[in-house]
Amino acid sequence: MLKKDYIVGLVDGEGSFTAYVRKLNQSTEKIRRVRIEPRFYVKLIEKDKSILDELKCFFRCGNVYFQGDKRKNHQNCYRFEVSNRRDLAQIIIPFFKENKLCFPSKRRDFEIFCKLMDAIGKGLHLSDAGLEKLYELKQQMH
Repeated sequence: MLKKDYIVGLVDGEGSFTAYVRKLNQSTEKIRRVRIEPRFYVKLIEKDKSILDELKCFFRCGNVYFQGDKRKNHQNCYRFEVSNRRDLAQIIIPFFKENKLCFPSKRRDFEIFCKLMDAIGKGLHLSDAGLEKLYELKQQMH
């Protein structure tokens, strides 16, 4: 079983809090069903997949996905990812609020991620003006 401080260190080094936000004025962009997709993930090389499986068990949410890479000098990877908004709001965010990240850049991304999730919870993403604000906020992330 993974310990909380190990998870914090792992996410500091290999994790990401992000959101894919559809920019409204780009007509060439592939249209997605949803306008904003918040995600938390940790990506590791293939031989370390068992750590990601343990993360899934620890958090009791998310999934582990294969992520192939055909580039020279790169290895295939696996990714533990949580995209369900309820799981993000009720499991992931409270964990990292209680167990603080160490890297200032990762902490800042997490704080912005929390603001994005709060705005989504208030329905800001449902209007064009609100979505534009979320897009601008997302641009501040690393």
